[in-house]
Amino acid sequence: MMTQINIQYFKHPYAEFVLGSYQGKLCLCDFRYRKMRESVDKRIQRGLNASYVEQTDDILESVKEQLESYFLGELSRFDIPLLMVGTDFQKSVWQALQAVPYGETATYHGLAVAIGNEKAVRAVGNANGANGLAIIIPCHRIIGRQGALVGYAGGLPLKQRLLTLEQNLFI
Repeated sequence: MMTQINIQYFKHPYAEFVLGSYQGKLCLCDFRYRKMRESVDKRIQRGLNASYVEQTDDILESVKEQLESYFLGELSRFDIPLLMVGTDFQKSVWQALQAVPYGETATYHGLAVAIGNEKAVRAVGNANGANGLAIIIPCHRIIGRQGALVGYAGGLPLKQRLLTLEQNLFI
């Protein structure tokens, strides 16, 4: 029997998101119109053996409130139970992403080193791009080895805007 993932669309001046929760945990916070939308949705629905149902719940309402606070520069750390749906390798990358401090950046190479697989830079980049918990798992904090802004599901202008927001916060 299939269970359900509650989803809501959340439009914000920064971006439009699709949010999803499953059994009291956030499993989706992603850009509604990203190129990988279909593959991320399939991975989550298959991984949880669940289908999307558009309805709200306490987790989704809490996520909306915390995202609003984040974008206003009032929140630097999210307090939401997460459910990461992906391969073990992807989950290891996403856990390493969570260790990148607010207002700082890291490189794909640095993430590969952090997970103990220095040669997996390209695979780390792919896992970073498959992150379905944008903002919450801060893939926007990852930059190229030479300091360039590279690859972001929300687009490079948004990535720059998020990094600027974080670096100017609480000053």
